[in-house]
Amino acid sequence: MRSGRARYSDPTTHTLRRTTLHRRDLRPDDVAVRVDYCGVCHSDLHAVHAHKSDTDGILVPGHEFTGTVSEVGSAVTDFVPGDPVAVGNIVDSCGTCPMCQAGQENFCRDFPTLTYGGSDRQDSATTLGGYSREHLVREKFAYHLPAGLDAAAAAPLLCAGVTVWEPLRALEVGPGSTVAVAGLGGLGHLAVKLAVALGATTSVISRTPDKAGEAHGLGADRFVVSTDAGQLEAVRDRFDVVIDTISAPHDLTPYLRMVALDGTLSHLGHLGPVTVDTIDLLIGRKNLSSAGSGGRPSTAALLRFCAEHGITADIELLPSSQVNTALDRLARNDVRHRFVLDMSDLD
Repeated sequence: MRSGRARYSDPTTHTLRRTTLHRRDLRPDDVAVRVDYCGVCHSDLHAVHAHKSDTDGILVPGHEFTGTVSEVGSAVTDFVPGDPVAVGNIVDSCGTCPMCQAGQENFCRDFPTLTYGGSDRQDSATTLGGYSREHLVREKFAYHLPAGLDAAAAAPLLCAGVTVWEPLRALEVGPGSTVAVAGLGGLGHLAVKLAVALGATTSVISRTPDKAGEAHGLGADRFVVSTDAGQLEAVRDRFDVVIDTISAPHDLTPYLRMVALDGTLSHLGHLGPVTVDTIDLLIGRKNLSSAGSGGRPSTAALLRFCAEHGITADIELLPSSQVNTALDRLARNDVRHRFVLDMSDLD
């Protein structure tokens, strides 16, 4: 049994506290990672507030982190101690279903094992996340962190980044494509950076006019205020791809109307029920899709692409002792654009 420090959820207060965490022993195909930086995702906030009692088991959030290999199992061949690594929100899958065989472990038919709050496939223990100083992960689900990427700013690539990367690549965005990104938060700002780097003519859609300068600074060619009827009409049927990263429930109709003939609205931010008028799909043969996380090949490709193009998240770095401040501010959308925790204060 291995021991280390972590931040765990106290279900009586919906806050995180420091604790000593006990993890299983290293398996032959495991990599032990000293966690250096862990991003703070909206799903972490939801998980903490949904954690109702101790009967739910201990909750240690965190599923987008970077660190350094500290030890490897006897069967590990691709990592050695000292290697910089990155880990995302999936740490295992069945490996045999059609989705896994296609390199889409994120859609595993037997359900992928999540980095926290999941069930270990060998002993059924609840997985514990990256708000900790050490993490154990199967070698297949650890990724080499390319040289040149800032380790703190690269951490959100493993969730927010790959979540927008998957639809951009699946929809073959590149030179000649027109892309609009709705929402300029953690997912949205990375979608803009990636679409621009892929060569697309890129626009940002936001309720807030004062984000125009920021959007252009990220490389966007156009800024559309979603509360301005005239601006919405000007971009009707205009975009090949609309990446919707808005986290709150909202009407999809205005965004579908921006989609060009045979184009696609990729709805990523709000994972819940939606209502769509079929006529908004019919007129223009428009498509509605979604995506979540990424498979192993896609995640590795994203990291290579980001290293080649110098892309990382815009972050605010905080010591892990300020995690509750980060969660409170995230609930108020008071962040540009991703909080990342420095886990060194757990030593």
